[in-house]
Amino acid sequence: MSTRSHLRALAEARRGVLVPGAFNALSARIVADLGFEAVYVTGAGVTNMWFGLPDQGFMGLAEIAEHTARMRDAVELPLIVDADTGFGNALNVRHAVRTLERAGADCIQLEDQVAPKRCGHFAGKDVIALDEALGKIKAAVDARRDPELLILARTDAAATQGFEAAVERAQAFAEAGADLLFVEAVTQADEVRALPQRLARPQLMNMVIGGRTPIFGADELAGLGYGLVLYANAALQGAVAGMQRALTALRDAGELHEAGGLVTPFAERQRLVGKPEWDALERRYA
Repeated sequence: MSTRSHLRALAEARRGVLVPGAFNALSARIVADLGFEAVYVTGAGVTNMWFGLPDQGFMGLAEIAEHTARMRDAVELPLIVDADTGFGNALNVRHAVRTLERAGADCIQLEDQVAPKRCGHFAGKDVIALDEALGKIKAAVDARRDPELLILARTDAAATQGFEAAVERAQAFAEAGADLLFVEAVTQADEVRALPQRLARPQLMNMVIGGRTPIFGADELAGLGYGLVLYANAALQGAVAGMQRALTALRDAGELHEAGGLVTPFAERQRLVGKPEWDALERRYA
């Protein structure tokens, strides 16, 4: 089974599959190494970690395509790729889908925000007209060369137009051909519980640590009927916390050792980047 077919099967099983976000190839390797079943190529994470900037539309197609290609080389898991608004109009969406499909995406997420987009849990966002959003979803569906490539349609309308409008948009996206649906930044537990009853297509629920949506356990979300449970920036937030702890200890003590438990051991770091395999290749070709 291809990674695209496998991802479709995971979503359609509706068992609340946990999908962590990765912001580079090493973080994708760690996701895979820990036994997760899919990886989310996070636009917010790439923007934060690559540019040191907030998630406010600074990332472009070239950056997310490069990160997708590097993660595709690094792991065999399905990749869900955050393509923001598609980087322009419907024609730009077509180009973005073709580019990210070549880079190794298994699913491409597109949202209906006004550009420049911003994190779904920030204030000040707005959405484009429904007709324009539908045109972009249709362009994405038509652009894919492999029919197994999934299109994940996200709406941010709940924040500006209300929950019912967001449900209506998501349903319209499904009718336009989207394979998976994502209603972002709902704020009430009852809304989280209602979505799988209101929308027939498999859905992703985004659990943003410190965000606006109430946190539900993956088992509970599976029981409600969600296909995928996204933790887009758990790895990023954990990495930042780890760096802060390790570097604070270094600053204060003037030295740092493996035994302190603040850093990954040297040998483990080499295992994660595949050094034993590269050593074997080096011997093979010597």
